[in-house]
Amino acid sequence: MASTMPPVQAPPPPARHRRSFSGPIILIGVGVLFLLGTLGVIDWHRLGDWFAHYWPVLLILIGIGKLIDYQQAQRSGGRASGLGAGGVFLIIVLIIFGMIATQASRFDWERLRDEINIDDSDFPLFGHTYNYDDQLAQDFPAGGSLQVNDIRGAISINAGTDNQIRVVVHKRIGAENQQQADQRNSQTKPQFSVNGTVVTLNANNQGGGDHGIATDLNITLPRKASVVVSSRHGEVSVVGRDGDVNISNQHGDITATDINGKVSANLDQDSARISQVTSDVSLDGRGDEVSISDVKGTVQIHGEFDDLKLEKIAKDVSFRSERTDLEFARLDGDLDMDSGDLRASDLAGPLHLTTHSKDIRLSGFSGDLHLDDANGSVELHINKLGGIEVENRRGDVELYLPDKAGFQMDARAQGGDIDSDFDALKVSNSNDLASAVGNVGGGGPRIMINDEHGSIEIRKGSSVAEMPEPPAPPKPHARGGPDAPKVTEN
Repeated sequence: MASTMPPVQAPPPPARHRRSFSGPIILIGVGVLFLLGTLGVIDWHRLGDWFAHYWPVLLILIGIGKLIDYQQAQRSGGRASGLGAGGVFLIIVLIIFGMIATQASRFDWERLRDEINIDDSDFPLFGHTYNYDDQLAQDFPAGGSLQVNDIRGAISINAGTDNQIRVVVHKRIGAENQQQADQRNSQTKPQFSVNGTVVTLNANNQGGGDHGIATDLNITLPRKASVVVSSRHGEVSVVGRDGDVNISNQHGDITATDINGKVSANLDQDSARISQVTSDVSLDGRGDEVSISDVKGTVQIHGEFDDLKLEKIAKDVSFRSERTDLEFARLDGDLDMDSGDLRASDLAGPLHLTTHSKDIRLSGFSGDLHLDDANGSVELHINKLGGIEVENRRGDVELYLPDKAGFQMDARAQGGDIDSDFDALKVSNSNDLASAVGNVGGGGPRIMINDEHGSIEIRKGSSVAEMPEPPAPPKPHARGGPDAPKVTEN
């Protein structure tokens, strides 16, 4: 009998992977957003802000899409597609860029822009710069004062000829197109507000958001009015005031001249020039060059400044910094101080100076003097003698006195020598400690000099003219020789 074999069953077809629809939907959504951005419906700043805050939504949408794919695959008996290497890579990239965008949105870009002096209206990231001009005018209250607030832009205040305040506005706006610039211009109109006798002018730079809008203000108002100016980025100039002037500026030069009231200024960077002030001047902060001249009142300066120039200050001067503490009574000449030098002429004491790492030269000095220096030389030319105390370390001391002056001398130099033009002084240069003691001209003000690791010279004032001129630099060779040395300033 023939045996029958059971039929062989064909193996079931392999389960087909279902294609995920989450990826295409996300691509479509991102494409729509970028299309709206290129068409100007959504500006790029807002689009970037959305991504910085809501990028985790993309991860949620991807997860929801994969969950739907899995449920559909279960109902149809198929297998849901996995993420794959490419999908994992894209998610990692999305997370990295999302975290970077979030941190960037929290960063104070305005402060960084101010630090490096970048103006968005001059260098817009997208689009162009559009310029607008405007004018404002209104009556100014009698005995009133003006307060100006301008985040970004130059401010110029001058004296007017009537009882009105007039403002000429020049605005620079960064935008993608004219329509957007017009909208931002209408949102950032400068505004007046009056509270009693105080008039406030607000440049309204951020009326439409932070879009890099610079507003220059040229203001004229009655000369008697006092002014308070607050600026973050831009030059400030105040000319012709009978009232007080108060200026605060973070990034930009300050100028104040022809002021009959007090001048107070706070500077964070750049320079300040203050002149022709009949009252007191005070300056705080840090910056580059400070120039103050023709002041009838006192001058007080606190802060860190690269270069300080003073001229003709009628009353007390005070300067405080981390390195230098300086006070004196009057300045008939000028003073120039930078990181390594202090030079002054026709300065009146009492003077108190404590510093280090500076070469000091005072000419035409009169009055009492107390000086403490280190790592620098000291040269003093005295016109009218007062009590003198000099402490110096690691630097020489030169003292020039009137030929017929009367004084008591006590000078000591450790690790150096002492030389004197006055025969009445007993000078000893033995061992490691030199000294010069005695009375000259019947005595008078007491002079004490202590110098460590430096020499002391005590000279008559007339010896300055007798000092030989320094040798001239050598002339260059006629052929093939080196160039003549150039004179440089430091």
